[in-house]
Amino acid sequence: MCRLFETIRVENGKPLHLGWHQQRMEKACKEFWPGSQQQELENLLKVPSEFSTGIVRCNISYGEEIEDIRYTYYSRRSIRSLKLVYCDTIDYHVKYLDRTILGKLMDMRGECDDILIVKDGLITDTSMSNIIFYNGTTWVTPDKPLLKGTCRERLLEEGMIATSDICADDLHLFTGCKLINAMRFPEEEEMIRVPQIDCKPE
Repeated sequence: MCRLFETIRVENGKPLHLGWHQQRMEKACKEFWPGSQQQELENLLKVPSEFSTGIVRCNISYGEEIEDIRYTYYSRRSIRSLKLVYCDTIDYHVKYLDRTILGKLMDMRGECDDILIVKDGLITDTSMSNIIFYNGTTWVTPDKPLLKGTCRERLLEEGMIATSDICADDLHLFTGCKLINAMRFPEEEEMIRVPQIDCKPE
């Protein structure tokens, strides 16, 4: 049975950008469970009082119906280096609860903090985020990510970033990159310099 999940950032008791998460969940349900009715997140999420301050991660696991909602205080993982790994068969166009393939690719990261996945010759995502690259004037994100993250889609709509096909040979065109997802906003992230991306084959 296909099971999915959604991660929502909660700040001082307020879930953020619910419209984007609602849209993604409804699209996934339409694909896997046509005719199912998703509950409105705005009515569904009741943040417990013990999580009313600070930055909190809300994880929703679901299938045809919502299965579980959990809240945990967010601890940011430091990512300062990336390892290019290649996989043309990976499919992660929705947030599958089963992340086995990503775990296997992470095992190839060597001494780097995370991986940067190349599919069909093009750079896509890290193991847990979309990515944006800075070329000196513009922030650019891969046009064909594994997953169209909510933060990525929001920044595109706001005109804050642009899209482009990016391959490994293009990395020298950029100063550095940042990871973005529902919990990682670009203004809070440190830039990973291009020399910190390990492009050497295994």
